[in-house]
Amino acid sequence: MDILTYITENSLILVPVLIIVGTILKNVQIVPDKYIPVILLPLGVLGAMAIGGWNVETAIQGILVTGCAVYGHQIYKQLKKEDE
Repeated sequence: MDILTYITENSLILVPVLIIVGTILKNVQIVPDKYIPVILLPLGVLGAMAIGGWNVETAIQGILVTGCAVYGHQIYKQLKKEDE
């Protein structure tokens, strides 16, 4: 599966940006962990809209890049876990 089929090249820069913002939020410990994805979603949508224009398609791009960032982080975390 080619991720560029769904996410535009311009929006891909937001994936590492959102991962970094999520890591910062986690390390600051002001926000409970369960709210970090909820905070990243509007940031991803606004970021995508700032890059690609203010329309529904770019809002969807923001949702997709946020999903990639959160899901990618969870995959990394789970693979790093020791078998229990």
